[in-house]
Amino acid sequence: MAATTLSPELFQALHEGLVIPAHPLALDGNRQLDERHQRALTRYYAASGAGGIAIGVHSTQFEIRDESYNLYEPVLRMAADEIAKANINRPFIKVAGICGPTDQAIRETEFAKSLGYDAALLSMGGLADWSEHDILERTKQVAAIMPVIGFYLQPSVGGRIFSFDFWLKFAEIPNVVAIKMAPFNRYQTIDVARAVCYSSRRDEIALYTGNDDNIINDLLTTYRFEVGGETVEKQIVGGLLGHWAVWTQKAVKLLEEIKRVRTNGEISAEWLTKNVQVTDSNAAFFDPAHHFAGCIPGIHEVLRRQGLLQGIWCLNPNETLSPGQMEEIDRVYREYPHLNDDAFVSAHLAKWLGEE
Repeated sequence: MAATTLSPELFQALHEGLVIPAHPLALDGNRQLDERHQRALTRYYAASGAGGIAIGVHSTQFEIRDESYNLYEPVLRMAADEIAKANINRPFIKVAGICGPTDQAIRETEFAKSLGYDAALLSMGGLADWSEHDILERTKQVAAIMPVIGFYLQPSVGGRIFSFDFWLKFAEIPNVVAIKMAPFNRYQTIDVARAVCYSSRRDEIALYTGNDDNIINDLLTTYRFEVGGETVEKQIVGGLLGHWAVWTQKAVKLLEEIKRVRTNGEISAEWLTKNVQVTDSNAAFFDPAHHFAGCIPGIHEVLRRQGLLQGIWCLNPNETLSPGQMEEIDRVYREYPHLNDDAFVSAHLAKWLGEE
């Protein structure tokens, strides 16, 4: 069966830049799937102006694949169902998180394709003993089914360091449409951007930030390299972020403003301050003070305060807020009220929960 490809409309939107939240998992007090709030979350992202969602990813909890839970297929199906019902009148990309060895990755990709997902966010976590060659071969097999978004994940949460040569070969794989850079490291981010600029497919690949510690600066940066006597430029055009799973409507407004700034070419120093404010907020949510142990509960806590989740429960009962993390979330709410979208959520929550 031939690989699916992005429609011209989605290709253009992806390259212009989208807000793509990494979709969390809604659970009840018994740590069972809370379908009502799971669907409400998808409705929230659709209504917020986001340009897509990514589900089955780290923020959705990798444990959804465990046989004891068996939630991967239900959550992907629910999200696709809600997006179809929303009748969104703008380009909207449905991204499925894909994990595991090649056989598992192919199974998940074929299932996502059957539901009409547009692209596979291909995790390279859990493959520490694989060679770069083996991972490239796995990528080719997934890309032969549907478009692939590469994923450079920071080592502190299960990723690994890849060479510049790896990313150069990765970018040459047909049907790779984007790369999400989330190494939380400037050197490694530059490696990816430079590799794509050196690639013959540079105009077919969009760069996306997953660097939650540097979101605004990433989105304002033009990468420029000399390639074969020619000056080549690429921008990080949008984000596929766990951070954008919260305060999403404000993230959409932020990216719209950044696009205007990129167009006129004049960047105020105030943007550096805004970058620090967003990064400080992210630190409260993602818990780098404790090696990111509370990152998923931190996202849940913000959504719980807004009424989009009932609680902060994770499938792993040991995964909870770290000491002092609640107070840090209190602090960033107090110090950066302009970043939250509580008023927007409050105005629409009853509808998203099916109460109207």
